[in-house]
Amino acid sequence: MHVGEDGKVRRGVHAESLDDAFQRATRLHAALFTRGVHSDVLAFCRAELLQENYFHAVFEAMKSIAAKIRQLSGLISDGSELVTGAFALGKTGTPILAINSLATETDKGEQRGFVNLLIGLFGTIRNPTAHNPKVEWPMSEQDALDILTTASLIHRKLDRARRI
Repeated sequence: MHVGEDGKVRRGVHAESLDDAFQRATRLHAALFTRGVHSDVLAFCRAELLQENYFHAVFEAMKSIAAKIRQLSGLISDGSELVTGAFALGKTGTPILAINSLATETDKGEQRGFVNLLIGLFGTIRNPTAHNPKVEWPMSEQDALDILTTASLIHRKLDRARRI
């Protein structure tokens, strides 16, 4: 038995062997490993991945991004306020954190795009998982893989970010 994306209990296909059960339990983790997903993403949502709880795995991965930004910037806010406080160029053109040298207009454009990407991720992924019940916001395995891979990209950019 398992709980479907709609919250209803359903009969599942039973494992024929220990190997089959192990393979099923580690399928998503293996897919993420194959994609080279950042270790910080996996550290925050390992338990949820083993349970195939995609909704909460994505939620925890998004919280990992905010936690890293707070740790790097020293800020205590959350969501778009945290992102703009840490990365926005503002009137001075000098953010707390930079993902590149900010030496050219292309660099500055990349920085602004990173801010927009993060704000978009918080608005479209983290906020619905934080405020909506799981049964009202279905999360497929494929969507979870894509979101966790995007979270991995963000973590790699944050690893290279420098404090100004």
